[in-house]
Amino acid sequence: MTVVVLIAAAEGLRGHLTRWMIEIAAGVFVGNPSARVRDRVWTLLAQRIGDGQAVMIEPADNEQGWAVRTAGRDRGYPIDYDGLILFARPHR
Repeated sequence: MTVVVLIAAAEGLRGHLTRWMIEIAAGVFVGNPSARVRDRVWTLLAQRIGDGQAVMIEPADNEQGWAVRTAGRDRGYPIDYDGLILFARPHR
């Protein structure tokens, strides 16, 4: 399963995501796209997010079973800490 969260994203970008995923709450998308589709969707999100934020949680072969990608302004950053993914937030 893949989860995408968009914050302050353009309506067109949210509409584009509904081609492959279901929007279960405002800006929260859930689906099970193939790895190829997931990579293409992420490329599009990273290019068009602008001043917003995008987070993608996807399946991974690691201890936690998932990986995270982030894009946009003032976003958190995933940090690998001894095999565990932790999330660092920017200091304001």
